Amino acid sequence: MLLLILIMVIALVAWALRLMERAIESQEFSLMLAGFLVASSAAAMMTVYFLMGNYMVYIHQASTHLPADYALSLEAELIDLPVESSQVSFDFQFGR
Repeated sequence: MLLLILIMVIALVAWALRLMERAIESQEFSLMLAGFLVASSAAAMMTVYFLMGNYMVYIHQASTHLPADYALSLEAELIDLPVESSQVSFDFQFGR
């Protein structure tokens, strides 16, 4: 997946540079703006990729540390079923 995104980003940057070269040659502001927007989209793609990659690692680590009863309580809350207090017994310790 990274290879595909990397190819797309390289293509976007090449296109942005081409647009900016044409903007300098023909003295057109609209081409320069288009090149800037294309380059910004390439940077945004890489930013979102890295943010989502870190988030997925965080979610995976968090899911491995949850007790088994936590999933049952979430399902019960989603479908509005009563949950017995003896069924869910765990403590959250924030900051550790």
